[in-house]
Amino acid sequence: MKIGILAVQGDFEAHGKALARLGVEAMFIKSSEDVAGLDGVILPGGESTTHLKILAEEGLLETLRRFAQEGGAFFGTCAGAILLAKEVTKPPQASLGLVDVTIERNAYGRQVSSAVRRGRSTLTGAPLEMVFIRAPIIRRVAAEARVVAECDALPVAVEQGLCLLATFHPELTSDTALHEHFLQLARARPAAPAGRR
Repeated sequence: MKIGILAVQGDFEAHGKALARLGVEAMFIKSSEDVAGLDGVILPGGESTTHLKILAEEGLLETLRRFAQEGGAFFGTCAGAILLAKEVTKPPQASLGLVDVTIERNAYGRQVSSAVRRGRSTLTGAPLEMVFIRAPIIRRVAAEARVVAECDALPVAVEQGLCLLATFHPELTSDTALHEHFLQLARARPAAPAGRR
């Protein structure tokens, strides 16, 4: 299994440490060439408009779109969730549009420190620790998507197909439930034709 973590901005190293705790070695994605042969891609937090600008400048946006068309798995957290959402508001912005949700940017304002909360997930029977930092909020979830975690009665993690997004930062906690679930999605990726991976 080969997992790549977008390493253009944000705390991508924390995702690498979370995967290492699960025995999975990750590589950091800085160019289009780094996506070849991957089973899954993690889009970390940071600033979504900055991510988009760098992705477009480096040609990575089209590479990630192709990766999605070829059945690659994605996991987006915070800004990464915005990049995966089909619709982004306040203000509107472009995205990969892979998960049919509407996300409102900076819905929790501009916290200087993180807000730690406990929520519930359908993935485990135990409460899930959630760290929110300038988090977006999910305003709409389409019937094709499935809510896998909630906090304060609001959806905070949603999956559709081989894509998983979370408005919080699971990589900043010791709970690996969402990373484990993402690895299951990546394992479910259909085999690519010879020479494509």
